[in-house]
Amino acid sequence: MTIAEVPAPQIAAGAVLVRTAASCISVGTELSGVKASNLPLRKRALRRPDQVRRVIEMARTQGFSRTKELVRSHLAHAQPVGYSLAGTVVAVGEGVTDLFPGDRVACAGSQAAFHAEYVCVPRNLVVPTPDGVADEAAATVALGAIALHGIRRAEPTVGETFVVVGLGVIGQLTVRLLKTAGVCTIGSDLDPARTAQARAHGLDLVLDVGSADSEQQVARLTGGVGADAVIVTAATASEELLGAALRMCRRKGRVVLVGDVPISFDRADVYAKEIDFKISTSYGPGRYDRNYEEGGLDYPAGYVRWTEGRNMQAYLALLASGAVRIDDLVETRYSIDDAVAAYAALQADRAAKPLSVILTYPAAAGANPVLRLANPTLRGGRPGALRVAMIGAGGFAKGTLLPIIKSELERFTLQSVCARQGHSAAAVARQFGAGVATTGFASVLSDAAIDAVVIATRHHQHADMVLQALRAGKHVFVEKPLCMTQDELDAIVEFYGADTDGKPLLMTGFNRRFSRYSTAIAQATAKRTNPLIVNYRVNAGYLPLDSWVHGAEGGGRNIGEACHFYDLFVMLAGAKAEKIDATAIRPRTGYYGRTDNFVATFAFADGSAATLTYTALGSPDFPKEQIEVFSEGRVFSVDDFKRLSSTGAGGPKLNSATPDKGHREELTAFADAIRSGGAWPIPFWQQVEAMRMAFEVEKRLVPKGATP
Repeated sequence: MTIAEVPAPQIAAGAVLVRTAASCISVGTELSGVKASNLPLRKRALRRPDQVRRVIEMARTQGFSRTKELVRSHLAHAQPVGYSLAGTVVAVGEGVTDLFPGDRVACAGSQAAFHAEYVCVPRNLVVPTPDGVADEAAATVALGAIALHGIRRAEPTVGETFVVVGLGVIGQLTVRLLKTAGVCTIGSDLDPARTAQARAHGLDLVLDVGSADSEQQVARLTGGVGADAVIVTAATASEELLGAALRMCRRKGRVVLVGDVPISFDRADVYAKEIDFKISTSYGPGRYDRNYEEGGLDYPAGYVRWTEGRNMQAYLALLASGAVRIDDLVETRYSIDDAVAAYAALQADRAAKPLSVILTYPAAAGANPVLRLANPTLRGGRPGALRVAMIGAGGFAKGTLLPIIKSELERFTLQSVCARQGHSAAAVARQFGAGVATTGFASVLSDAAIDAVVIATRHHQHADMVLQALRAGKHVFVEKPLCMTQDELDAIVEFYGADTDGKPLLMTGFNRRFSRYSTAIAQATAKRTNPLIVNYRVNAGYLPLDSWVHGAEGGGRNIGEACHFYDLFVMLAGAKAEKIDATAIRPRTGYYGRTDNFVATFAFADGSAATLTYTALGSPDFPKEQIEVFSEGRVFSVDDFKRLSSTGAGGPKLNSATPDKGHREELTAFADAIRSGGAWPIPFWQQVEAMRMAFEVEKRLVPKGATP
């Protein structure tokens, strides 16, 4: 655990920028993550064999060096903690019409509601704080929603008897919320102080956890009937706990798992009495649904009465009415400056450990969020090196682009890292030695010390950022795709007009053309007198439909990825496509997207023809990309950018242990062209043509008005 100064996040569409007044440290989930991060790497690996398998598979397919770089990057990246807070709205993003600056709110979500002075939280994870509820109480909103959702899963009715196993903060809240529903409560915990605290706030009966006959105790306390339901809020490695919970229930009773315990029990414990076993997922419906949490798509109350947002509101309403009191649960406070001490207190011996801790923050009335911070660990490049800003700090930037930039000191100086979240910008700036960490794209564009920007954000931001940077006089390297629509492409073309001379260089990250395999074929066919034929097969692999690539941020797999391959066609043909056709298979189930499986064909002005077969139907054990080029008595075959074979007179032959897709070559070509003033690495017309081809294919794959 460390405390760091990082740039504040900028407001995003559909989100709310909040200045935090108080945040709540979770003793359960959050603390277990902190403890896990303190373990040696070998012990963490033993706990997560699934991740070990992923690393081994990555090393097999991408090579040891690249895998090592990706793992190191992941381990070096600081992760923010926290998921429950309260504060005041500073600004609202586009599309937010029911909250305003100055409103008091409570926020949840491990992806946004961090322990930080400023947070940018999606609207569906923000609720108004009622008058009369203090910020410190409202900061427990996520914990309250977790407890409330667990109760809803158990479906209590007035007069029933529930057992709550585990009386940490979630268990304490569960007991108090159950009392408002008219339920008799029995509680158990290893710590007598916790059971005493629960008794003082409404717990009716206590189980003797030192006894081996907990089910008999429950039977005696319920007149021989058994518990109507058991809610497990404990965290333990014991495999016996769930079995005991099931045996406490009456016939047709319910067991709801809220806490972190192994799911292991005997069939006999559920079968004879026909027990219902349920999982309670965090705050309620909407949790882990990107469309709800980040896309702003709410569920109609008539169909989903209690979403996670409405659970948060209901919990705060109970606090406001006085039906639930939590004064004793928020009595331990630390300033954010003393957060390390707060986590140390939570990891202390059980007798001294508080149930929860509230972090408090300075008022900072009228202060503006700081969006830009200097990094004292700047790694200077050589004189004359291109001074670049990295825009976006995701996996591709950290795992592919930035390691290359860092290693090419003669060509690059990493001047700035700009990311949506301040912690990401600061962590990546430290890791790769950038001079500045910022969340303000405008500050990058106004920085005279920056020559060029490298844009590696999600696809929907590319075109706007490209145009802003070009108009600011910055050279631009943008990861594919260049843009998402024909209108955006037209705007970029309009910027350059009839001539690119004297204007900033623009280069799209069509790296395949820079691979030594592609350049070898291009050189071998450069003096051809006849058209050529290209077959490109992409075994793309399955991508879940809830991935951002399929949505508005990604544009689908044709625009988002296949533009790579169209660019290679244009490079080899050296001409524009005159005829374009495409056919997609119609999935009979909802498993595949509309742009997951298609064949696109192109006829070029020089007479050449090209076909792309793109599919998610294949096996992951088959190579991802295979290319065949037929030209004047020769056939060139590329196998997954690891091997080039030639059939016919005098063809090149190449191989490498891992895929060589040209990422280093494209970046060095970008820097060299700017520094020397030479020709563009990819002619502007070819970049435009590749995107035009993608848009024409899209028209044939997705009927107008349909979704990808």
